[in-house]
Amino acid sequence: MVKTILKGIVIGIANIIPGVSGGTMAVSMGIYDKLIHAVTHIRKEFKEGIRFLIPVLLGAAIGLVGLSFIIEAMFQKVPIQTNLLFIGLIVGGLPVITQKVKGKTISVSQVCGAVCFFVLVVGLAAIGEREGSAAVLDTSLLSLVKLFFMGLIAAATMVIPGVSGSMILMILGYYHSIITVINDFIRSALHLDVQGITDGVIILFPFGVGVLLGIVLIAKCIDFIFQRYPLHAYWAIIGLIGASPIGIVLMQFNIFMKIDLLSGVTGAAALAVGIVIARKLGD
Repeated sequence: MVKTILKGIVIGIANIIPGVSGGTMAVSMGIYDKLIHAVTHIRKEFKEGIRFLIPVLLGAAIGLVGLSFIIEAMFQKVPIQTNLLFIGLIVGGLPVITQKVKGKTISVSQVCGAVCFFVLVVGLAAIGEREGSAAVLDTSLLSLVKLFFMGLIAAATMVIPGVSGSMILMILGYYHSIITVINDFIRSALHLDVQGITDGVIILFPFGVGVLLGIVLIAKCIDFIFQRYPLHAYWAIIGLIGASPIGIVLMQFNIFMKIDLLSGVTGAAALAVGIVIARKLGD
């Protein structure tokens, strides 16, 4: 139970960091296929699904809400080390997925799938620095409808390993606006500000509904692919995950250009810590 919650925390944190994919972290933690199966078979295997999903969702909620301020502070104070920590989490989890294809015959179509998805992630990251104009979020009907569709888009990209939902939201101009609303909602809750809590719920509710619906829809598609073409799916994930560290570097290129001896040494240590954590939690 505790180990599963910790895995959920890592996944939750990943979903608020541009360039880092929650799906990738789920693979690194060794629970991606179980997560997809639990979501798509929740009616048929309700007790088993709930028993698995509750600790994961609890951990994700802790990561998203409880640790968002800490992660934000880490990126401000030690951005190189923090980015390398997450790169380590990704790299450390790669053996979990390569074991799925080890010893199996490799086809041209599988390699092409891996290459195509590798290029997709790197391409998205290459344009990810150019954020769209920040969206204005309010309680108007048009804004709430847009938030619902942003939730759908974000969920789809959160579930797919290697594709960062936060990065997509950043490109569309909604990332900082949504993070600001979440942080304002947390502050209002801590100070028992009823008006602030009400506004936060009204704005975040359609986004949350869109996220939940998007997760279910894309999970069903992925489950279908896993059942029909499992090796193609695993090779596509390998391509996505292999491109993720490059994507993070591209997204944070200006930060990595400022690396010096101290940040390089401590960054290498953070990278090693991330690899160890991923290997331990992925067992």
